[in-house]
Amino acid sequence: MKKILLTILTFACVIVAGIFWIRINQQETDITKTQTKVGVILNGTVDDHSWGESHYNGLEISAKELNLNVIYKENIPEDENCMEMMEELIADGCKIIICNSFGYGTWELECAQKHPEVYFFHATGVEELDNLATYFGRIYQMRYLSGIVAGMQTETNEIGYVAALPIAEVNRGINAFTLGVRLVNPQATVYVKWSDSWTGEEENARATTELIEEHQIDVLAIHTDAMSPLEIADENGIWTIGYNVDNSDRFPDTYLTAPVWNWECFYEPRILECLQGKFQGVHYWEGVETGIVDLAPFTKNVKPQIAEKVEEERSRLMSGMFDVFYGPIMDNEGNMRVKEGRSMTDAAMLNDFFWYVEGVVTDETK
Repeated sequence: MKKILLTILTFACVIVAGIFWIRINQQETDITKTQTKVGVILNGTVDDHSWGESHYNGLEISAKELNLNVIYKENIPEDENCMEMMEELIADGCKIIICNSFGYGTWELECAQKHPEVYFFHATGVEELDNLATYFGRIYQMRYLSGIVAGMQTETNEIGYVAALPIAEVNRGINAFTLGVRLVNPQATVYVKWSDSWTGEEENARATTELIEEHQIDVLAIHTDAMSPLEIADENGIWTIGYNVDNSDRFPDTYLTAPVWNWECFYEPRILECLQGKFQGVHYWEGVETGIVDLAPFTKNVKPQIAEKVEEERSRLMSGMFDVFYGPIMDNEGNMRVKEGRSMTDAAMLNDFFWYVEGVVTDETK
């Protein structure tokens, strides 16, 4: 009899737990019944084939899942004008504000302090508040994989790299890319040319042209949001590795692949947390395991044997037992920067990356 009663009691507990789970789940679903306004400040446009478009794509996917009304403000200068745009969006009923460039930081911080009732997200930002989170992805992991592509694709062993600015984020990408190159091709050199602009087409065109004129570049990678480097490389029959989104359809004869963003993997769970009242004012730096960063599918231009090596290294990254900046790593001046058996800390990668690995040649190190 006791066994029967125990069985009935256990069964009843399971039913109650199931009902409770269904109610909780229903409550979380119900919060999306009311549409939520989200305001987005972009330093580019929603159709720039680059950084701005990557955020737009991720937010539009998230909007469908969470019943969002996303309002985009495009080509907003990184000055006090962005503060006016944020105030305008909040006055229009936006409960969440997203800024997609580092340069908006000062004004987004001020606006967040002024509006504690609004949630703020700052891409590539560095300062957090109770209602302000910063975020980025470990795109350097995909740059490492794209470096393997470049290292195995090149015939001249002279690879070009158009970079916006010598900041920690960009330097991290250059170094990860070069480590990938040198893993498969120790004889190759990565030549970096600074454009001093993320979006300026003329500035990035100049940097690209100088690289082509000064070196025997047969593979070009970019860490900028402009399209001119890819266009110039295409005109000169140079293989290209893009950034932010897959532009293979625009350059079918020269495009190889690109480190790309799947921002919905970040925006959807984080915005849902806002709706649930579970927002956290922290810094998010998510990697390949979350899906936020990826490598665009290889085009027909990529040598067949490259895919196997890239997948081998991707598997190592996915395992969590390996990351790009594991020692030993030497810099381009012959100094040991990361000893064997050691790894760089997140703090060092985020804030103190002002040196270059062996195999990198910049304007300053010629």
